[in-house]
Amino acid sequence: METRKTVFTKEIIMMDEMGKPCAPITRVAALAIVRNAFAGIDQEDLSQLFEVGVALGKTLTEELVHMLSAPPICYGKAALVGTSGGMEHGAAVLHPRLGKPVREAIGGGKALMPSNHKVGALGGSIDLPLGHKDEAWPFDHIDTMTLWVPDAPRADEIVLCVGLSDGTRPHPRVGKGPRNS
Repeated sequence: METRKTVFTKEIIMMDEMGKPCAPITRVAALAIVRNAFAGIDQEDLSQLFEVGVALGKTLTEELVHMLSAPPICYGKAALVGTSGGMEHGAAVLHPRLGKPVREAIGGGKALMPSNHKVGALGGSIDLPLGHKDEAWPFDHIDTMTLWVPDAPRADEIVLCVGLSDGTRPHPRVGKGPRNS
């Protein structure tokens, strides 16, 4: 695994979009820009990319936990694949093995980790979804961080993203909602 660089971002939200103050909410994300060994190659066995998720999941998440102001409540993951790669390359980094080291680093995580992956151009953005780490249905905890790195992904790279939050959206008013919606 070749990592070109790692970018960390931290947001502290102190009011909603309408200017109404709220208790501070900290959202953090780590973006690791790694070389995609399968860029431009039609390959069935993507297990080498599974290992990228394992290797980075633990170290990135441990750093993110230290950046939070309180214990993590929400988590999520995303991958932006350069144009010489395929969407399945992003899925291979995220799904089979990334979750376990993230859960170990945050000390829990019973709920499915929300995720997103896509192919995008240099400087493209990715929406990293966040959801409650232990409960699947609390709609107030569903959130999104839009992330980008100006010089990534290059055509042969993947931007692996892990995000955490220590709170809900500011002034959430949706609640759990009906289960059949």
